[in-house]
Amino acid sequence: MNVSDRATKVDEELARLILSPRAYAEQTALYAGFRRLRATNPVGRVEVDGYDPFWAVTKHADILEVSRQNDLFRNSDNATAIRPRAADDMLRSVRGAPNPFRLLTNMDAPDHFKYRRILQGAFAPQKLQSLENRIRAIAGAAVDRMASHGAECDFARDVALHFPLRVVMEILGVPEQDEPRMLKLTQAIFGSEDEDLRREARAAGDQAARPGQLPGQLLDAVGDFEAYFAQLSEARRKDPRDDIATIIAHAEIDGAPIGRVEALSLYIIIAIAGHDTTSSSTSGAIWALCEQQGEFRKVRTDRSLIPKLVEEAVRYTSPVGHFMRTAAADTQIRGRRIARGDRLMLCYPSGNRDEEVFDEPDRFRVDRDATRHVAFGHGAHVCLGQHLARLEMRIFFEELLPRLGSIELAGVPRRSASSFVGGPKTVPVRFKLN
Repeated sequence: MNVSDRATKVDEELARLILSPRAYAEQTALYAGFRRLRATNPVGRVEVDGYDPFWAVTKHADILEVSRQNDLFRNSDNATAIRPRAADDMLRSVRGAPNPFRLLTNMDAPDHFKYRRILQGAFAPQKLQSLENRIRAIAGAAVDRMASHGAECDFARDVALHFPLRVVMEILGVPEQDEPRMLKLTQAIFGSEDEDLRREARAAGDQAARPGQLPGQLLDAVGDFEAYFAQLSEARRKDPRDDIATIIAHAEIDGAPIGRVEALSLYIIIAIAGHDTTSSSTSGAIWALCEQQGEFRKVRTDRSLIPKLVEEAVRYTSPVGHFMRTAAADTQIRGRRIARGDRLMLCYPSGNRDEEVFDEPDRFRVDRDATRHVAFGHGAHVCLGQHLARLEMRIFFEELLPRLGSIELAGVPRRSASSFVGGPKTVPVRFKLN
């Protein structure tokens, strides 16, 4: 290793921090580490035993630069999320591919555009406007549910977990009684690194939820949901409705019906990504408002700030920890020589705290213009459901804040331990609702 190579390498303690699910739960050391990388090694080489090497991209501008060059930095060549080499090899041997599903997030052109186009209209702002009254009714019911707990509840578990799930399931066409199965899939995929969520999954009968068994866990979940969604598609082919299940059931690519795996993947990305990140950002907003009562009073007094509250909550919470990309050719980023085949980790929480973009980035401010955050991604792969997420959160806070006299923490909030997708898993609050 020459002097230049040593200058690009992230020291082992910091490299392990970036990979540690516990660090994403505790956050303080992680954000300090990201600050250090942004200042001294913004595109740093990470080499840790048990993992294939990769580059950690921590600056906002570089995350945007990689995200907008989809032909140069590909999604489909390797796993979307970082995994230990042994888990990656196991999944490849079983599935014959680096990812368990063929999701939009791990497709490249031309397939990505073809499959994204199937759902594009359903998530367009003009289409979502027609759903506002129904979403408002669901939001009002969520606030009523919160009130039914009396003066205390766990906001993350009792309120935020259920509201966006109900919205997405209704749009998708899944009946309310089947929502527990959707939650099980979410925990099977996104909760696999968190000991508490694994314990809950085992208590619910998910024997696949064991430490170190991520590929098996994912594959076990596939069978259950493949059967469920195949049945749903068949029902919609016979009896079409105004829902996304009908769109998927009748979708075609190049004049032929879409494949079984691709249909399942469309269902899964909506069922999971459509609710989990919104739930996390909503809980993150309440957590922050409880800790910063001045900000709570500010937005409660001036509810025109709610759209800014929404963007700030998404930035501050950063529910997606990273996505991986693979270089399709030799290139450079900030003078670092990136070789063809090199993997890059886009560190979204770091980009969302970049001092060059956000003033006082570690402070939660409801009057901040946070629209430049990268929590929804950027470029061709920007989050398909971003407009729905914003709409849901805006409506929820429009329903909650007029009724919320006070709110404070009633215990210690905790975030899930996940380096990929995570957020607050418990936010105990004490409140007064009218």
